[in-house]
Amino acid sequence: MSTPLVINDKVTLPGSDLEWTAVRASGPGGQNVNKVASKVELTFDFEGTVALNDPARARLRALAKNSLDAEGRLLITSQKTRDQAKNLADARDKLRELVLKALVVPKVRKPTKPSKGAKQRRLTTKKKVSAKKATRKKPRRDD
Repeated sequence: MSTPLVINDKVTLPGSDLEWTAVRASGPGGQNVNKVASKVELTFDFEGTVALNDPARARLRALAKNSLDAEGRLLITSQKTRDQAKNLADARDKLRELVLKALVVPKVRKPTKPSKGAKQRRLTTKKKVSAKKATRKKPRRDD
């Protein structure tokens, strides 16, 4: 169980939906890397949360399709620093940014048609270009 994560003034992820574990990080760090579990893995059960509505949940699933674990939970890792608390804060920030992106409702594209004037201008230009290129052809010989 973790502390609640405030996304914006309307959405707060409850701490019961967040779970984090510390594991040993890879990469440089000398002997410290063999002793200290500073890498943080933050999991978020977005399927079972009540903080997000269904459309936002679907957008989050699409945004984070490569970060889902076998149970369908969102898995976020951070090993930026050698400090566990900073890595936890970084993982929570990554989750906050991802959920903020999922909360944005995309604009619906309204298909439009070109105006009559635009169609006429396009056809006129095509005729001019065609006439210009026709003058470049060799004249045909009629025998």
